[in-house]
Amino acid sequence: MRSPKTPAEIDRRRRRRRRRLQVIVIYTAIAVCLAWFFESQATTTVIFVRHAEKAASPADDPGLSGAGRRRAAELARQLFDADVVPGKGVDAVYSTAYRRTVETAKPVADALDLPVLTYDAADTESIIEAIVKEYKGKIILVVGHSDTVPAMIGNMGASKNVPPIAENEYDNIYLVTIPWFGKTKTIRLRYGEPFIP
Repeated sequence: MRSPKTPAEIDRRRRRRRRRLQVIVIYTAIAVCLAWFFESQATTTVIFVRHAEKAASPADDPGLSGAGRRRAAELARQLFDADVVPGKGVDAVYSTAYRRTVETAKPVADALDLPVLTYDAADTESIIEAIVKEYKGKIILVVGHSDTVPAMIGNMGASKNVPPIAENEYDNIYLVTIPWFGKTKTIRLRYGEPFIP
């Protein structure tokens, strides 16, 4: 028959149990914090396009031409499944308030059941800040103009050497990836009817 435990033995046993429990709690807290950190630090992708071909009139705020509507439809087809999950590609769609940019963005937004969020073409810096802050780890489409798209890409810390966009050049897609660690990168692709200089 075992002898009854002394108060010192009982105390040692309680301390061991307490230490084990503390170690388990600490490891669990570290695992949760690391999971949260890596999830919140995911790569953000911003897709920049210039509006599609515009109509000749009205001169002050033209919509899209027939070619422009076809290009906007092709953009929607390209970006509908930009992620590996079909229909989950783009998380937000931004456009300036001009008809030609909204009409370029709308087919993508409609296909993904998203609103077209407008931004001020004269204040591209604050919209870029807001996008990077609010949509960390997401994919965002930004429809702009021939003069604003290169400036916005440069403001993101991406390539400052984006070539000027010609007056009749509408086929560029710029993918800017912002990793949680490392260098921001820019990739230029083409879509729809090719640009012929």
